Amino acid sequence: MKKILPIVPRWLPALLLMLIIFFLSAQPGSDLPNFFDWDYVIKKGAHMVGYALLGLSYLHLLGGRSYVPAWVMALCYAAADEFHQSFVPGRSASLFDVLVFDNLGAVLALLLHFHFTKVTPGDSLEK
Repeated sequence: MKKILPIVPRWLPALLLMLIIFFLSAQPGSDLPNFFDWDYVIKKGAHMVGYALLGLSYLHLLGGRSYVPAWVMALCYAAADEFHQSFVPGRSASLFDVLVFDNLGAVLALLLHFHFTKVTPGDSLEK
């Protein structure tokens, strides 16, 4: 039990974001807001922001150095979320959303993190 407790705080951001994404994807199409001329931009921007944060939370979960696994985990969750969305009335699954918007959000966030933190493969975040 003592070995599990230190891991729990690392999981919280990822779990919270996954729950939020799941909840938003479970909303029927008729319940979604319409942003009129900006609808596409706002909704796709939300995809990018959500998966940027999810990618960073996975990076945190993995210890702050595992960029590729964090990216793959974000893409896998995006694909699973689109599959889940295909069962929601008025919604559909979009591989385009996964490969473009969700992917771009996760990749940009992870690249920015890498660039600004200058983490190298041998570094330890625990000092």
